[in-house]
Amino acid sequence: MSTGNPHKPEFSAAAEERLAWLLSRYPTKQAALLPALHLAQEEFGWVSTEVIDYVAKRLELAAIDVQEVATFYSMYHKKPAGRHCVYVCTNIGCFLNGADDLLAHLEQKLGVKAGETTADGRYSLFSVECLANCGEAPTAQIDDDYYDRVTTESVTKVLENLP
Repeated sequence: MSTGNPHKPEFSAAAEERLAWLLSRYPTKQAALLPALHLAQEEFGWVSTEVIDYVAKRLELAAIDVQEVATFYSMYHKKPAGRHCVYVCTNIGCFLNGADDLLAHLEQKLGVKAGETTADGRYSLFSVECLANCGEAPTAQIDDDYYDRVTTESVTKVLENLP
């Protein structure tokens, strides 16, 4: 993650290289927007207004178009997130299979409500609309890994084994 001025984001040389590669893979700059936002979030830790403006400028898009995409998807953090991000699907399939109990357990265990980050910055907890895994509900995502048929016991074990 870049440690430069958060008010004036600028990609590192490695991120510039990845952006160039991304742009070469898509037919238009707009088509590269989602992966460019992922890259920006990796680089800066979250997608602030300044980052949105920066990505818009780099892709030659209107800032409002980038903002609409960044705010539509729950995978883009609009404020600083913890070292580990825990997402619980609360859509109907997961809800009917205990996602509400799972989320309540995690809120109690971590000491935060959904949408918050623990005081030590280790975890951010999110309730998300859908993780597209209804057949294996309830589903949770921890960082980049998906977990099927999650129980309070299984999610606790995963959290305890994170670095």
